Amino acid sequence: MIQFGDKIISFDLIYQDRKTLGIKVNPDRSVQVRAPLNTSNEKIIETVKKRAAWILKQQSFFLAFEPLTPPRKYVNGETHLYLGRQYRLKIIKADKNRVKLYGKYFYVLTPHYEPEHVQELLEEWYKKHAINKLNEYSQYWLEIFKKKNTVPTKIEIKKMTKRWGSCSPKGNILLNSELIKAPKGCIDYVIIHELCHLVHPNHNQAFFNLLSSYMPDWQIWKDRLERFLS
Repeated sequence: MIQFGDKIISFDLIYQDRKTLGIKVNPDRSVQVRAPLNTSNEKIIETVKKRAAWILKQQSFFLAFEPLTPPRKYVNGETHLYLGRQYRLKIIKADKNRVKLYGKYFYVLTPHYEPEHVQELLEEWYKKHAINKLNEYSQYWLEIFKKKNTVPTKIEIKKMTKRWGSCSPKGNILLNSELIKAPKGCIDYVIIHELCHLVHPNHNQAFFNLLSSYMPDWQIWKDRLERFLS
């Protein structure tokens, strides 16, 4: 590990039969250093320190794709998010299960008051609306990227714990259904980000230039996504 300002950067070190020393920041923000055989510790530390600012920038970038929503207890009065707004939970005794969003409230009508049951009903509601809304927002951007002959193999929506979105080498885009809780600008940012990876798989300057061409204020929405669900 090294210290850079008030930050500590830990990294995994792998020696390989190669000519140059490479540094990679993974989506989980772990750092991997691959060094030529017989490289001295001093040389490795010196190189990592020179790249420290870049490493921290990459870690911060990936942080935006880690959902940080605190655990919910699914009790009356608790707030829950939908498209960037907070709604208070109201659990009402009823003969049949039903969830509806009205005014400033999430109404959960159910014969069972157990938090686990309320959670199940609310998550099913979120899942249904996430599929509808994220597909709707994706379609808008798909039409724009299609004009540049950039089309994903498919777009899938599912709940994830580590990433907001991903793009596979085969062109499959995966969106986290939890995005339905974030503002639309944050959702658009993740969608555009993954579509840009169809053109530039890595986070190089060409990738950021393309991202900025479609969303000049992407940094604002990235920062907001980092804070919003924390």
